[in-house]
Parts: sequence; C-alpha cells; structure tokens
Amino acid sequence: MFSGGIESTVLAYRLRQANHNLHLLGIDYGQRHRKEHEFAQRTAEQLGLPFREADLRAIGPLVPGNALLDPAVPVPDHGGPSGRTFVVPNRNVILLSIAFATAVTLDADQVAIGAMAGDSRTGDCTQAFVDSFNAMERVATADCAPGHLVVVAPLVHLQKHEVIHLGDSLGVPWENTWSCFRDGELQCGTCVTCHDRRTSFEKAGVPDPTTYAGS
Repeated sequence: MFSGGIESTVLAYRLRQANHNLHLLGIDYGQRHRKEHEFAQRTAEQLGLPFREADLRAIGPLVPGNALLDPAVPVPDHGGPSGRTFVVPNRNVILLSIAFATAVTLDADQVAIGAMAGDSRTGDCTQAFVDSFNAMERVATADCAPGHLVVVAPLVHLQKHEVIHLGDSLGVPWENTWSCFRDGELQCGTCVTCHDRRTSFEKAGVPDPTTYAGS
C-alpha cells in the first residue's frame, strides 16, 4: 500500500533493498490530500516499479465528519482541535481489503503497510490490528489465497524520526514525499502532519529539503 508519504516511501526502499518484487498500490478514497499520489508516481518511476491507483472516491460521502474526506470540515493547524478530526472509520480495513484482494490475484507473499508506532493512537495502525486482520483473511480467502499470504507492518515499532533515520540510510529522496493533509501546491507546514514531519526531521538530525508554504 503506497501513498507517497514518508512511511510508505521508506518501506518501499527498504523492501526493494531486500530484493522483493514490488507492486505499488495507491488508493484514492476521496482524501483531500490526493496530491500525495503525484509523489507516489515519482517514487515509482525512480525505482522502476509498477504503480496502480484504485478509485474508491465514492466512500467519501458515506463517512462524513472528518477533515480527510469532508470538505465542510477544515484541516486544523497543529495545536488546534484534534479528537476524531482525522478519523475515517474502518479506513485501513477498507484499504487493506482492496490490497489483499489484489495480492491474491498476483499470487503475492505479503501485503506491506507503512504503519508506525506514532500512529498507534488509531487502533488500525497497530500490530494487534494487523494480527487480527490476518486472522480474518485466513477465513475470508481460505479457498483462493496462497496459504503464505499475510499483511506485514515492518515499521510498526518505529517512531517517525526513526523511520526518517532509516530512510536516510537507504538514500530516500525526501523531496519526493508528501505529508500535508491540505491540498495546496506546497505542503502547508502548519497542519498536524506537517508539524510531525518538520519536528521528526529535526529529531532525526536529517536535513528537511521540503519547501513549505509561507516559509
């Protein structure tokens, strides 16, 4: 599952270094920051990997009330209202179900997701969730999936600055990654994901080449 963000890009570079045969899958589920897929395409081209994009935009109107999908809900700056602002119910269940079905048709060994420890505030980014999802799929696809096919989350125990440190050692070109939840031409620099990006680069001791709006 490939969004063009820091975690999925680092994961792609790590799996490529380990000589996996990669197929990158982006999913447009109506997120206002779908610009991330332009950056995903850049990385796919740089790595010489196939990139497909699934269109699930019809989901948006079914799950309103969050800043990722609902244009009536503004994206707050870091330090502003949070709570369930960015929670899309069952998001990773939906996205992983599509990815897993695609992997079945490819006779793949793994579906990789870039969930990390810093995302654990949402239950669908934890190892417990991955384990439960795999248990469900063993039942759901018992008659058609390769017995060895599982979802893996290799970064799930890492904080964002540790992911950046890993990516730096792999030579990830950070200018080809997108974090911002807003849909501007430049990353805003002030929303919660931009704040996490900036502070994580600082904590990792890695220069951040990103040009932020207004900087």
